[in-house]
Amino acid sequence: MSGKPPAIFLMGPTAAGKTDLAIALTQSLPCELISVDSAMVYRGMDIGTAKPSPEVLAAHPHRLVDIRDPAESYSAAQFCGDALQAMAEITARGKIPLLVGGTMLYYKALVDGLADMPPADAEVRAELEAQARELGLGELHRQLAEIDPVSAARIHPNDPQRLIRALEVYRVSGQSMTAHRERQSAETRGSDAGAGGHLPYTVASLAIAPTDRHILHERIALRFSQMLEQGFVDEVRELRARSDLHVGLPSIRAVGYRQVWDYLDSKLTAEQMRERGIIATRQLAKRQFTWLRSWSDVHWLDSLACDNLSRTLKYLESVSILS
Repeated sequence: MSGKPPAIFLMGPTAAGKTDLAIALTQSLPCELISVDSAMVYRGMDIGTAKPSPEVLAAHPHRLVDIRDPAESYSAAQFCGDALQAMAEITARGKIPLLVGGTMLYYKALVDGLADMPPADAEVRAELEAQARELGLGELHRQLAEIDPVSAARIHPNDPQRLIRALEVYRVSGQSMTAHRERQSAETRGSDAGAGGHLPYTVASLAIAPTDRHILHERIALRFSQMLEQGFVDEVRELRARSDLHVGLPSIRAVGYRQVWDYLDSKLTAEQMRERGIIATRQLAKRQFTWLRSWSDVHWLDSLACDNLSRTLKYLESVSILS
């Protein structure tokens, strides 16, 4: 092993069993948990994010859970800063940072860094904000689609913050946000993501999922139904009662929340809401698998295996994380 301190990434699609294995690892190793989940950062969003219960969090604290109000945004750059600080604090205590979650963009940003984007320009931003007020966000989204269709497909038409930032990047630099990211990717291509890239850690990358995709789909459907039984609709109803929350916010666009919000707006029936929530979760899992297939040196575990803890410990020992 290099002179870098160890860290563990425990990745995988939604509903794969990451949290249970992570907690088991903390009971066997001197690990402390850091959540890598773009929805669990929000307070008051518990059922729909499958957030560990207060009792579990008290017994097994997770960093970066409940750190933002749903009205706030939380970027990959902010995650990197928070995660690196948490990792440094854990390492300083002689413990191993164990990062667990399924937001693959956060892992990639942590390993490869973020593309260097031009700084904010107050004058350009003021012009774009004025356009948004006068012409509407739909017009800004149309402009973005012309210059950067990739970003336009990724950014919701009702997300003013990200729309304005993407257009600002283009107007300030003459290059789209996608072009900046592609350049960054080209510069880092060939680096060993699984070994931690530029991170000052020796990283062991683990991924857990059922080997049979149909089983994962069944687990996703079952979990969504259980969320509804646990009061997911009431949770979203409380969020919807706030005057500062709307469907354009990243928090409310989280998988499941948007579908329940539409149901409460009478745009969907209860059955349509359930069906679309399950479909959206399956699509999320598919995207997570796509990210993971491109991840180098990842060690896969079968969710249905009964000895994943011992398999994990054996693997960590083999790559000298435990030495």
